[in-house]
Amino acid sequence: MKRIPALCALAWLATLPTQASAQTAAEGFFERLRGLCGQSFMGQVVSGDPADEAFRKAELVMTVSSCDAVEIRIPFRVGEDRSRTWVINRLDNQRLRLKHDHRHPDGVEDELSRYGGDTVEDGSVEVQAFPVDAESRALFSRLNRAVSNTNVWTLEMTDRAFVYQLSRPGRLFRVSFDLTKPRPVP
Repeated sequence: MKRIPALCALAWLATLPTQASAQTAAEGFFERLRGLCGQSFMGQVVSGDPADEAFRKAELVMTVSSCDAVEIRIPFRVGEDRSRTWVINRLDNQRLRLKHDHRHPDGVEDELSRYGGDTVEDGSVEVQAFPVDAESRALFSRLNRAVSNTNVWTLEMTDRAFVYQLSRPGRLFRVSFDLTKPRPVP
């Protein structure tokens, strides 16, 4: 008789998903990124658009500064300009959201802020794509930046690099950060 409860317990345990099989691509990507929390990395522009010359000349640093179970904040410094922060949110186990938080030096939010999108495809633990969302299209239209209404942001992460990419017809901007050489957090 003592064997029956033990067999029932084993049968119940067998029905539970394993962590490896239950984790989605979005969860895997988010957790890998969260593993960088508290670290800073140098980057460089790796696309060839002439519009990015100022970025090519500046020191580019990303700092994975704030991480919890649902949100990761990554300030992106361009030279002395500290106005940009990428905010990645876990929407559920299947999807992620990327928003751009732009601030003035005094901390006041810029009118061009909180734009981005949600993943619509599964992606992978190494790549997640964020097509522009309706809220951002409305913001871009209001600010006469309709050219941005077709933006797709892509985040890529390998063991060696983290890449932020903005693409749309006629525009490609890519910055690659070297994950093999963490820097002291500013």
